[in-house]
Amino acid sequence: MLTTGNVLLTAAHEGNYAVPAFNVSDYAMFNGVMEISEAEQAPLIAAIHPDELAHFGRDAVAAIRERAHRSSIPVAIHWDHGASYEQMLTAIQVGFTSVMIDRSMDSFEENVRITKKVVETAHAVGVSVEAELGTIGAADSYGEAGAKEIIYTTPEEAVEFIRQTGVDSLAVAIGTSHGLFPPEVTPEIKIDLLREIKAAVQIPLVLHGGSGNPDAEIGQAAKLGINKINISSDIKVAYHNEMRAVLADPKVREPNAIQPRCIEAMKEVAAHKIRLFGADGQASSVPGISGVQARV
Repeated sequence: MLTTGNVLLTAAHEGNYAVPAFNVSDYAMFNGVMEISEAEQAPLIAAIHPDELAHFGRDAVAAIRERAHRSSIPVAIHWDHGASYEQMLTAIQVGFTSVMIDRSMDSFEENVRITKKVVETAHAVGVSVEAELGTIGAADSYGEAGAKEIIYTTPEEAVEFIRQTGVDSLAVAIGTSHGLFPPEVTPEIKIDLLREIKAAVQIPLVLHGGSGNPDAEIGQAAKLGINKINISSDIKVAYHNEMRAVLADPKVREPNAIQPRCIEAMKEVAAHKIRLFGADGQASSVPGISGVQARV
């Protein structure tokens, strides 16, 4: 059931829900999000940032691909926030079926130039491409490096960007930030802006940095045109907070005694996100899934 991001997001676009893109930093985390996605019968995007790949190694992608092939749900393996054309080549060679090229900090013209080059190469081998327009910034030190303030995506620029690049999906800046917001800050999604962008472009839209936004906003965004939502901080906090609790006992040392509780804590958060996005039970909505694979 290994497929491309575009196959999953096209189905989500047509069905008015969002596919969760869970960032995984090791194989145990990946296996956990796979298990909960199968239990919920939800399509899954396993997102891996270049820093995460550097942590657990490119050879792990082969194991992730093999597990995806055996899955009862459609799965895409997504390179998250790639910074260069050369990184995209690495992602394709390693076995990713979806890539994100993020040149949102560049000028519009430079963002178009590099994204178009990535699209031409990736599409030649059946890999789908996400890009970003506007900047969502970072809420804490772990957030993706970028502008400190949100530069909102405009419908007019989104239309022109898609026309010039042929990108499959677009991450938009509508009121979220990477990382976790401080307790005193309550972020707000500009729902009216989302409506305007979706009406103008009619392709799958992506939301990054939704960890601190209220559930009601996120759920509404998924119904109004956001078709992929990246989740990193929320599941990692659940996973590692539980690990800290387990390791309070100094006698515990074996991974099979430490990690199961951590994985279950993470799966609870992941299940909540899956249902919030309307992705539960949607695995069967992906058409022709049994015969679709990326040519990589």
